Amino acid sequence: MQYLTTHFSDFQLACLGSFLIHESVFFLSGLPFIYLERAGWLSKYKIQAKNNTPAAQEKCVTRLLIYHFGVNLPVMISSYPVFKYMGMRTSLPLPSWNVVLSQILFYFILEDFVFYWGHRILHTKWLYKHVHSVHHEYATPFGLTSEYAHPAEILFLGFATILGPALTGPHLVTLWLWMMVRVLETVEAHSGYHFPWSLSNFVPLYGGADFHDYHHRLLYTKSGNYASTFVYMDWIFGTDHGYRKLKALKTSSTGKET
Repeated sequence: MQYLTTHFSDFQLACLGSFLIHESVFFLSGLPFIYLERAGWLSKYKIQAKNNTPAAQEKCVTRLLIYHFGVNLPVMISSYPVFKYMGMRTSLPLPSWNVVLSQILFYFILEDFVFYWGHRILHTKWLYKHVHSVHHEYATPFGLTSEYAHPAEILFLGFATILGPALTGPHLVTLWLWMMVRVLETVEAHSGYHFPWSLSNFVPLYGGADFHDYHHRLLYTKSGNYASTFVYMDWIFGTDHGYRKLKALKTSSTGKET
């Protein structure tokens, strides 16, 4: 970190550095799912039998590049004064792991709450038709579709992700870690694969790909499963009823959970 702070300004690190890290983590984690789907590898773990066409995959990548450079990067640049005002720093010493982990846990809790309500609102008739339907163009999601959305949705739901850091003014390293974890989580949730090693098999209340894939398969008025990472909001408000019922039916018919 000392090398970075002596060779780059706070603005360069917070905006351009964050953008480069986001792009690297997003595409390196999301692109493999395109090739898995095309090659048919690990197909026994694929949630839906249907595959996306190469043209549909290429359309997604092209649009993402436009959205990232045309929306995400300007938002990162324009939000820099807010983060500086709230106390974000890049200098040494680095925060302790206790501070980092407690802040990221707070971000997850707050993001889940805000995202849930924002996502539910996007499933009202008018907003779904004019905004959220872009994201649902892919009824069979793959990793990169996690950020394929209308620019208005990118701004609207992106607020849930940046709210926690904006309130706490974390060290830039904490912000980078939060961004990386959040990107990896949403790519996995849209991957279209449920592996034996998926976190949802081990972490209580973690949604994962199986939970979110159900959301993409159903009509907007009946989908439910609006959660971001952890599913407690859907459980509290009963918007995962259809999904739980389907899981129970599968369990009773096979004798084990699928």
